[in-house]
Amino acid sequence: MTTTTPTTPTAPTGDVPPADARVLGLAHYAARGVLEQILARHGVTFQQQVVLRAAATAPTPPTRDGLVADVRGTLKADPADIRTVVDGLLDKGLLVEDGAHLPATDAGRELLAAVGAEVAPVSARIWGGIPAEDLAAAGRVLALVTERADAELAAPTDG
Repeated sequence: MTTTTPTTPTAPTGDVPPADARVLGLAHYAARGVLEQILARHGVTFQQQVVLRAAATAPTPPTRDGLVADVRGTLKADPADIRTVVDGLLDKGLLVEDGAHLPATDAGRELLAAVGAEVAPVSARIWGGIPAEDLAAAGRVLALVTERADAELAAPTDG
């Protein structure tokens, strides 16, 4: 009697390109594409989900300016564009104005929970089987790339 055991996906083998901006970009857009498919089924965009998550996970409900600043640091997006996203979330009832603060509503938290539940098994399939030491090395490299890119964005530009 032959039995088969399920296989766990592993890291690619063979000719694997070294990490560079292109490889990083391809991985980012592939993963983001998967997330955007899920978000579309829930009627929200990637940017809306980022803003909503920032509001919902803040230690205290953020102010509009605080939320815009937080998301700007994450998305590196124009503050005016982020304010438009905030307004859209208010219109959808996913954020609410509570004085100067913008907490997530119950509907907003439920949306994040539903998206998280749908993303979890997909994420497990994408990340599963990658050795811990590879994830640690990738994490170190990506943190350094982020630090250096943030420094470039903060540096004065010629022009």
